[in-house]
Amino acid sequence: MVDELENYGSKNIEEVVNLLDTNLSSGLSREEAERRLAIYGRNQLIEEKPRGFLAMFFDQFKDFLVLILIASTVIAALMGELLDAAVIMSIVILNAVLGVIQEGRAERALAALRRMAVPEATVLRDGRQIRVPSSALVPGDVVLLQAGDVVPADLRLVETVNLKTDESPLTGESVPVEKHADVLVPPEAALGDRPNQAFLGTTVVYGRGRGVVARTGMKTELGKIAALVASVEEVGTPLQRKLEEFGRWLGLACLGICLIVFILGILRGGELLEMFMTAGSLAVAAIPEGLPAMVTIVLALGVQRMIARNAIIRRLPAVETLGCATYVCSDKTGTLTENKMTVTELFLARGEQIAVSGRGYEPRGEFIATTTATPIDPLADPDLRVLLEAALACNDAELVEEEGRFEILGDPTEGALVVLAAKAGMSRERLAETLPRLDEIPFDSTRKRMTTVHRRDGQWVAFTKGAPDILLELCHHYREKGEERPLSPEKRREYHEEIGRFAGRGLRVLGLAYKSLPPGTKEGWDEHLTFLGLVAMQDPVRAEAKAAVATCLRAGIKPVMITGDYAQTARAIAAELGMAEPEVFTGAQIEAMSDRELEEALGRSPVFARVSPEHKLRIVEALRRRGEVVAMTGDGVNDAPALRSADIGVAMGIAGTEVAKGASDMVLADDNFATIVAAIEEGRVIFENIRKAVIYLLSCNIGELLLFFLAILGGLPGPMVPVQILLINLVTDGLPALALGVEPKEENIMDLPPRDPKEGILNRTIVFRMFFVGSLMGIAALVPFVFIYRRDGDLALARTAAFTTLAFAELWRVLASRSERRPWWRMPFFGNPQLILAILSSALIILAVLYLPPVAGIFQTVVPKARFWEVVLPMIFVPMLGAEVAKRFGRRKNHPSHLT
Repeated sequence: MVDELENYGSKNIEEVVNLLDTNLSSGLSREEAERRLAIYGRNQLIEEKPRGFLAMFFDQFKDFLVLILIASTVIAALMGELLDAAVIMSIVILNAVLGVIQEGRAERALAALRRMAVPEATVLRDGRQIRVPSSALVPGDVVLLQAGDVVPADLRLVETVNLKTDESPLTGESVPVEKHADVLVPPEAALGDRPNQAFLGTTVVYGRGRGVVARTGMKTELGKIAALVASVEEVGTPLQRKLEEFGRWLGLACLGICLIVFILGILRGGELLEMFMTAGSLAVAAIPEGLPAMVTIVLALGVQRMIARNAIIRRLPAVETLGCATYVCSDKTGTLTENKMTVTELFLARGEQIAVSGRGYEPRGEFIATTTATPIDPLADPDLRVLLEAALACNDAELVEEEGRFEILGDPTEGALVVLAAKAGMSRERLAETLPRLDEIPFDSTRKRMTTVHRRDGQWVAFTKGAPDILLELCHHYREKGEERPLSPEKRREYHEEIGRFAGRGLRVLGLAYKSLPPGTKEGWDEHLTFLGLVAMQDPVRAEAKAAVATCLRAGIKPVMITGDYAQTARAIAAELGMAEPEVFTGAQIEAMSDRELEEALGRSPVFARVSPEHKLRIVEALRRRGEVVAMTGDGVNDAPALRSADIGVAMGIAGTEVAKGASDMVLADDNFATIVAAIEEGRVIFENIRKAVIYLLSCNIGELLLFFLAILGGLPGPMVPVQILLINLVTDGLPALALGVEPKEENIMDLPPRDPKEGILNRTIVFRMFFVGSLMGIAALVPFVFIYRRDGDLALARTAAFTTLAFAELWRVLASRSERRPWWRMPFFGNPQLILAILSSALIILAVLYLPPVAGIFQTVVPKARFWEVVLPMIFVPMLGAEVAKRFGRRKNHPSHLT
């Protein structure tokens, strides 16, 4: 039965009623409804069972580098270094717990979709109107709708009386959609072009109606979106992918080096157990134990900074993705625009243009004559006053104030007229005293106009508003300077040219007219009218959106507008934002395109109109196939699948639905498009700082590897014990590396193009510099080790010398790691107070290890004497000097890869 209702909008009412085997006057019987409920199931969205804590926890151990750390734990335990093993395992567990906290976004998105379903609906059962849980609705139920209702299922409308629904959460269209039961729509009609259907989750804003349930649950349009959200496969962010790639490379390299050292030792006559212990020490030296936790913590600190800038990050690895975003795909309504219809211009019948200032529903603004650019008093101008009276009188919307915010109850278009009148000081209450309404002819799609009749000083007057071209056909006069004058063909032509000018700019245009009537007149209210003028309105562009779009373009990021609104409106908004192209693609065109053709279209135009959720998803996927890093912004239910498919989804925090928020990676707390620019900037800074920290950590690990490798080749014992290596990796490396993660941003970071997502954390220049500095560190530590070992024959003291040199060289070298463009002495010394604190803390820990006997015993160090420092101190400064030399000769100017 339901399966036969594909394209039910193209079937007439009788066909639908027969296919559903229902009765429009009595509805289904209680028994039949129960039988169908057993067949088709409840009218609710299916929610997948969320993963448990243990499943999410163990998923965190799939990372290759984490597996290498676990292997290091096992090796340390086998060598008897239980302290080392415990410390490494603690780091692994902490990293896993932090990862678990960020899980579960898709489950929350589906739960939010379920909450959108209304709890009850009014239906006909056994010939009576009753309220039933919306989950109990079945195909064939007859549902009654009125203003304020949320549509409880997908309906084929069978009766409509001035019915309008708000479909913006589903389609993105800001203007309520008129519904007409008696029309048929083609099967390929877009979601926003189906006037004989009402959809689950949309809201009735005007009129009343009746419909037959055609689809329920997951078969509804909302259900299809739920399925899309659940089926879209999440993609790793560029940083995730590069860290995984880097982790595999690092792990395999470390294992290979350890194996080579082990084999060389055996070939040189070393004992099997001794060489296994040496190779194990080398493994501990090679693995940057603090790297996974460091990346997680740096990202978390970045999240806190972004919260201060109204960007709430819901998943840590996604923070840096905006830093390499090449495309920002944005819905128009409520994101680039305010989603508040606003009158911006008037054209009086006498031929004068008037601009109206103000934004949104705030009843404050000025009326400005465009010819003189001077404000005018609207109530002192008789022609303008009557136009404003008509706009307010022929209107059913209300302007209300709640907690300092103004909102509209009713149709947004009528609301714009109410706000227009309020800017002139008019109110419905005062107007009702001087112009009480006597009767009306409601708006309908056939007449395309609304007429109300009022009493003024004992006489009657009728006001009419509607489609301007139709209204002009009914006008025989126009008003000028308080007088009614005959409407000539030249005047008509002037008005039609003005209508075309407004429409060409994407503005919604209404005409206003009036007619004086003898009291008691029962007909002819909207005939032989006197034309008052035109009212042009739009959903205004956010003031900050234009600047944000310009910043994106300057930063090499291409904004794309994807909207359910009409092409002409989309083109006008895009032009105002500075992102317009000659061509605007529609949903129907996208439907006819192959994937390749869609990719080519994206290269020609950034504006797409009349699109469905499936089209949005295709656009995002087409961009990703081209190798772009895509950020998708949105606030509606219709955005959820594309939000989840994009590299990073950005939802609006105030106007956004819970569905969009649940599917997103980032939520804008202020719904401000400009906040995206701040997030992009922060993303770039975070990636740079992570790379600084990684380079800093790995340089030391390379130094440790080289130190051991050269010692073994020279037939010397291990230069450090595993616990000393671990202390350096976690304290003298780890703490400063974390501090590098909060280094202030480099200058002009938003004047650079996006980072290539294919570029890893390391590039050739940086790898060379890293190995160069790491080699200097290894040699700098080896020299005092060899010198003291041969001079004094004291292995413990020699190891203490290598340990001390490496530790303090790292602390001194971190100052050079703050910038790749400027020498350390030109950086503000206290510009990063966290770094200064990290250096001092680490230095105190190292001195405690050297001079406090209980601590020295744990770390197997010897209290150094004066002769010790004579050898160690000069070598401490070698790596830093080498880093500055490499910085001087190795950097390439004006390249984003070298801003670390």
